[in-house]
Amino acid sequence: MNSGRVIGILLIFGGLGLGLIGALWLISSLTGGNLQTGGALLGGGLIAVILLPLIGAGIFLFVRSGQEAQEDAERQEMRRILDIVKSRGQVPISELVLELRSSRDEVQQKIHALVGMGLFSGYIFWDEGILYSEDASQLQGLERCKQCGGEIKLGGKGVATCPYCGTEYFLS
Repeated sequence: MNSGRVIGILLIFGGLGLGLIGALWLISSLTGGNLQTGGALLGGGLIAVILLPLIGAGIFLFVRSGQEAQEDAERQEMRRILDIVKSRGQVPISELVLELRSSRDEVQQKIHALVGMGLFSGYIFWDEGILYSEDASQLQGLERCKQCGGEIKLGGKGVATCPYCGTEYFLS
């Protein structure tokens, strides 16, 4: 659990605890005759003005830390994909799916995101389902598909595609 989450929980429970103590004090003073209704309402308003921002900040920190943890997990998965492919040179997509405990579509999205960030170069032959890591300089100026020999067409930013066999080349 990260520190933002812990601080958020402490702020929420601290605010609720202080609110409970303040409410009990107001109720006991009101029933004991030491405080009139107007004073109790004013005291309740002052307690709310102090505690609502405290509890709100706690909720914000709690939610934000959860989002950051999710983003960190996604970055770690992308880093794992890079490490696996670069260390092995070629990896079947099915192995990546199993190692990441993910779906084929999610792995494909992460690979495309890595290409878009300029962090990965290589190619993928979809019919065989194998991802190949290759130095970007070897892919620059590539005109023919390495799998079928067909003419390669630019498919998007940093992506070239063979229209014949479906192989995608990731140029970063």
